[in-house]
Amino acid sequence: CNSFSFLVHCRALIFPLLIREGKPTPLFIFVLALLFCISNGYLQGRSLSNYAKYPSGWLKDPCFITGFIGWLIGMAINIHSDHILRNLRKPGESDYKIPRGGMFEYVSGANFFGEILEWFGFALACCTIESLAFALCTLFILGSRAKQHHQ
Repeated sequence: CNSFSFLVHCRALIFPLLIREGKPTPLFIFVLALLFCISNGYLQGRSLSNYAKYPSGWLKDPCFITGFIGWLIGMAINIHSDHILRNLRKPGESDYKIPRGGMFEYVSGANFFGEILEWFGFALACCTIESLAFALCTLFILGSRAKQHHQ
């Protein structure tokens, strides 16, 4: 499970570097997001490395396999949706565009949906209270953002 957390947090660092243009993010918001990601990464890593106990056959358990598949599908949806969002505007454009393709054909916040699925898959695969807490926080935070974007 530690590799789950590592990959997700690497994505959090890589995606902003790939964005071409857009509205600037206030420094305060950036710092809060950075602190949140660092503290969550620490909490997940510490929980999994120091406190979580798994039986010897855990990697073959249906709970782990289902969670891993959910995480993998969520990650794929998230990465594909981010790709669509990054390529909505031509260089120099900053106006709002409605994304099309991929999961955007089914939900207006496909990137949010993918990330929520990722974290619930992670929580199912890890079966820790910390991973469930983060999945629920993700649901509430990104769910409200998705609703705002939809409107």
